[in-house]
Amino acid sequence: QMAERVLLTPPSLPLPSQHSPTTMALLGGAASARVIPSASLSASSRSFFSFSSSSSLQCLRSSPRISHLFLNQRRAEVRVSSGGYGTVSAPKSFASDPDQLKSAREDIKELLRSKFCHPILIRLGWHDAGTYNKNIEEWPQRGGANGSLRFEIELKHAANAGLVNALKLLQPIKDKYSGVTYADLFQLAGATAVEEAGGPQIPMKYGRVDVSGPEQCPEEGRLPDAGPPSPADHLRQVFYRMGLNDKEIVALSGAHTLGRSRPDRSGWGKPETKYTLSIMELLELNKTAGNLHVFLTLQKDGPGAPGGQSWTAQWLKFDNSYFKDIKEKKDEDLLVLPTDAALFEDPSFKVYAEKYAEDQEAFFKDYAEAHAKLSNLGAKFDPPEGIVIGAEKFVAAKYSSGKRELSEAMKQKIRAEYEAVGGSPDKPLQSNYFLNIMIIVAVLALLTSLLGS
Repeated sequence: QMAERVLLTPPSLPLPSQHSPTTMALLGGAASARVIPSASLSASSRSFFSFSSSSSLQCLRSSPRISHLFLNQRRAEVRVSSGGYGTVSAPKSFASDPDQLKSAREDIKELLRSKFCHPILIRLGWHDAGTYNKNIEEWPQRGGANGSLRFEIELKHAANAGLVNALKLLQPIKDKYSGVTYADLFQLAGATAVEEAGGPQIPMKYGRVDVSGPEQCPEEGRLPDAGPPSPADHLRQVFYRMGLNDKEIVALSGAHTLGRSRPDRSGWGKPETKYTLSIMELLELNKTAGNLHVFLTLQKDGPGAPGGQSWTAQWLKFDNSYFKDIKEKKDEDLLVLPTDAALFEDPSFKVYAEKYAEDQEAFFKDYAEAHAKLSNLGAKFDPPEGIVIGAEKFVAAKYSSGKRELSEAMKQKIRAEYEAVGGSPDKPLQSNYFLNIMIIVAVLALLTSLLGS
């Protein structure tokens, strides 16, 4: 068993508000509040990945304390020396426990329903994975999804300002499920947040191994900026280093459909807009405009305090509005960062941005693939092939052909065909009696013909 050192706020520091907002600025955005008072947040260090947090938290103290024992780390072989006979191996245990991963996912869904913290949970997963450098082979020096973002030295990076709020939200779940690594928990939370906000199902796998200490954190400067002098060139420089291409850059940018940016903490956006007002202000607005239900239906007052500027009107709903709104540029209350505008200015980026503005299904498909790829960058998996935790109870997908288990691709194909004719994971196919009768008559007619012949 391996003791892990985890950063927690000392008892003397106040915990963040339960309604502490956590908004995001995926690719352009601006990290909000400082985690460490001495950490400067310069314009050049604001993260392109950022999902800006809408409330600050007092700094973490520099002395981490031991908080958790990972009970499910790979156990070394236990040798029995009596008489010189063979070896005895402890039961196999992977980096994360599959059953605990499934339970943790349900707890994350409940957290999302109560806190509406989708943006910052996605930002957390992205920032942990986005430090990957494909030119470095060694783990964990190469960076990536390895749970290093839980340590103070990395939290102090300007691009990660405010992400301590996301850690605070997830820490009770981590305490409850010690058999889930931080690296897996961060990526599980991000993928679940996308899906629960109405986005596509992400083809995730788990089993990521955590780094063991802060000395294994990557150096600062690996995350992209929100407003560099040459936005398109900067995006390519950073994302090509991760091994991602132009299509994946544009698809991932589409996650800006969620979240808000705050000028007092990020340097970007307006203090508030008609889309980020408080409930009381919306009630006042409703006296002269009949659009209150639009805000209340989709915003649910948002995560935490009102304010900031969003990229889309429905900034807690995952769809392709980001591309439509940037293309039209008709609403001054919606944010467009330099890295956002570059998607329709750069010839290569524009091909994909135009496509996604017209075709949400294409966007969802490409986004799901890009998100899954990003979440695996730099990770070391145990077992090496990873762990897949299916969301569905789909019996047909568990069928085998002889002694061979069906591939994941074949299972998904069977599932898609099953659902296409009215099935679902939780209920049987609806009976079509007329069709059944026609099939029986056709079969009887064929048998009669064959017998007659």
